[in-house]
Amino acid sequence: MSLSMLKGVWHYRGFIFGSVRREFESRYRGSLLGAAWTVLNPLAMIVVYTVIFSEVMRARLPGVDDKLAYSVFLCSGLLTWGLFSEVVSRCLTMFLDNANLLKKLSFPRICLPVVSACSSLVNFAIIFGLFCGFLLITGRLPGVALLAFPMLVALQLLFAIGLGMLLGLLNVFFRDVGQIFGIALQFWFWFTPIVYPLSILPEQIRRFVQLNPLSALIEAYQNLFLYGRWPQWSSLLPLLIVSGVLCMMALALFRARSGEMVDEL
Repeated sequence: MSLSMLKGVWHYRGFIFGSVRREFESRYRGSLLGAAWTVLNPLAMIVVYTVIFSEVMRARLPGVDDKLAYSVFLCSGLLTWGLFSEVVSRCLTMFLDNANLLKKLSFPRICLPVVSACSSLVNFAIIFGLFCGFLLITGRLPGVALLAFPMLVALQLLFAIGLGMLLGLLNVFFRDVGQIFGIALQFWFWFTPIVYPLSILPEQIRRFVQLNPLSALIEAYQNLFLYGRWPQWSSLLPLLIVSGVLCMMALALFRARSGEMVDEL
């Protein structure tokens, strides 16, 4: 991101914070449970997956004789996947959803992906806080290794914003992009080691799954919360490179097509 874009984001920080607050409030306005739905929806998904894979299928982690271990493993992957998919999905439609705003107001367009990321982070922070409470109660809260968590989240956001912004720009000109990505996201989930550890896969399939840029990141989260291990930063280098390339491509396309984008909305 260029210096001028950073200055624009900082200058319009009030607009960004206000947009995040309004979006959070409007999402649950008129609802009896209000913001509790932020917790109930992912909690329901986690309970379903935990019951199916941990109880019905008797799934266990190789070499770990602990009934709660799989729940921690599963939650670590599901919560962080939820952050990634929400950021990308928001960025995918951010220009279309804010068409009237883009046509009527003059502000740095780069603020929109920042708003999308911040809104997703607010939801994630609530759910992650409950997860940490569970880890604390069960005596599983990681020690010093927890300091690596913000760096993992920053890397994940860099990848999600770069990919989401690129897809969001393409979606303005080619509306099928949103539909195609919705299908691709479902396949992507199952080709990411979230509900299963990589170690149980056959060698050929394991190599294929490891090509997934999110595989190393999800493993880093799982090892952090399940075993209290520091991430292997060398394994995350490919994701960092891919994230940088995606961000540069998105910014280049944004500069080239920002004028035409408003006409297409």
